Amino acid sequence: MKSPFRIIVIILATFPIATAQVASHQPTDVKGMTNAPTRSASAAPAMTSVEVTGKPVARVNGVELTDRDLLREMFQLFPYARVHNGFPKSQEPEIRRGALSMIEFEELVYQEAERRKMVIPAARVNQAVAEYRKRFQSEEDFDQYLKAEMGGSMDRLRKQVRRSLLIDAMLKQEVNNRSGVTLEEARAFYDKNPKLFSHGESFAFQTISIMPAADASSQQKESARKKAEEILKQAKATKSYQEFGLLAEKVSEDDYRVNMGDHKLVARERLPDEVVRRALAMRPGQVSDLIQAGSFYFCFRLNQHVPPGRVRFAEVRPKLMTDLKKLKSEDLRKKLDAKLRVNAKVEEL
Repeated sequence: MKSPFRIIVIILATFPIATAQVASHQPTDVKGMTNAPTRSASAAPAMTSVEVTGKPVARVNGVELTDRDLLREMFQLFPYARVHNGFPKSQEPEIRRGALSMIEFEELVYQEAERRKMVIPAARVNQAVAEYRKRFQSEEDFDQYLKAEMGGSMDRLRKQVRRSLLIDAMLKQEVNNRSGVTLEEARAFYDKNPKLFSHGESFAFQTISIMPAADASSQQKESARKKAEEILKQAKATKSYQEFGLLAEKVSEDDYRVNMGDHKLVARERLPDEVVRRALAMRPGQVSDLIQAGSFYFCFRLNQHVPPGRVRFAEVRPKLMTDLKKLKSEDLRKKLDAKLRVNAKVEEL
């Protein structure tokens, strides 16, 4: 049985989770920036193109952050922009706002790491540069990137990598190392929020349907009824999920035939009363008698009946601990951001 985490997901969705992708020296492919491999994508909505000029978009304690920095972070938030050379017009302001906040946060974290005199060994920087260099398909691609975004300077690239490593180290110290969730904490959350882990009654079933056209003649409808009765005999003779499913693929006329007639778990309140009444009188594996709905005929195989109840803690524990860790991590990030901004001068240009 699948655990219902929909409410937990909603809780997480209220927090703008910003991943620790702070190595903002990725190749990009919007005007003014170098090319990188792209993934294919389906048709996109109206897009807003972005052109990099190098102009400042913010100052953090006097340090300028440019539209190049901003665009890198926007790509982190919306990678498909590389495919479409831009961002969806409807989402661009929100993506820009989130990216701007993030690069300001990263700069504040970096400055705090420098203030604390945190150290990244030169060997670690060189290792990270070498690892990053391997991500390019050729030396020519790397040289193109280095020239376009680092002014051809390896020293500048090493400084950028060191900056990213310092941010990572600072976040590990202030966020990652403090965001662990114990088994006792997860159990306490589970016990205090019983509604989050409760579920209603549901049924899992497969269907086979015969569906004559809405304007079918009386003769055609009678023919459909006889066809449905004959198919019902075949359905009753099936002995397994697989056998019923193969029959559904062959003869059923509803959209679920492509999935072996399988509707998976459906909440009781979403089902017709007649289906619920019959399902309650059946055992898993049984096939119903023929049911008429208007001019349609169908039968179903009951696969599972899940009574209302509460998901056991053992079932939700791994996912719950992961979700609570994400919540705790984001809360620590937000508090760190607020703390660093108290005495900082952040100007958005």
